[in-house]
Amino acid sequence: MSRRKSLVNTVADELLERIIAGDFLPGDPLPTEAEIGDEFDVSRVTVREALRTLSARGIVRVLSGVGSRVAPVEAWRSVPDALRYRAARGDDATVSEQLISTRRLIECEAAALAAPLISEVALGECEECVDSMVAASAKADVDAFVAADLRFHAVIMEASANLFLAVLLAPLTEVMAERRKQTSRVPQIQEHAIAEHRAIVAALRTGSSAAAREAMDHHLQQTLDDLHAYVLS
Repeated sequence: MSRRKSLVNTVADELLERIIAGDFLPGDPLPTEAEIGDEFDVSRVTVREALRTLSARGIVRVLSGVGSRVAPVEAWRSVPDALRYRAARGDDATVSEQLISTRRLIECEAAALAAPLISEVALGECEECVDSMVAASAKADVDAFVAADLRFHAVIMEASANLFLAVLLAPLTEVMAERRKQTSRVPQIQEHAIAEHRAIVAALRTGSSAAAREAMDHHLQQTLDDLHAYVLS
């Protein structure tokens, strides 16, 4: 990475941290390019590139002749950044609930599409993922448990043969990994997840879209119930 690129990222990351911390709220103007440059001891060219970086992610709006302002969070195009902002505002419970509801919209349909298409190889990989979850749970290896969980859902997404559903889910993957590491530390949640994943495989084996959709929906409802029972309570 070039020194210029490193400086651009440093300035962009620091400005984002301040926005997330609430130093600058949506609609607020950011300091001028000259002020930012003086603070970080960088050129205006570096500042402009940093602001363009934030603008490309929808976080900042650069208005010609006016300056830069923080965009409404609803306009942010980076899912992890938006979730970090919401969580920092004390909205963590709401964020978790909305994440599950978003997964429900995408993953239930993915399961329904996958059911009549999924191959024996893919079903076998799903079963291997469940076995890996069981082994990881026995060893209290949360990272391995989450990795197997995420791979299970990725196999179903691939089997759905719908590129657009995968594209919609992709920005949530990093967020889901971090959130599952938090919730999957609870033994009861691990137990429920293993049972739900087994039920999804059984539904997929029937080839029935309705059964697969129902099994995935039941799993995500169980996830929501566990969130309230073991994490948010």
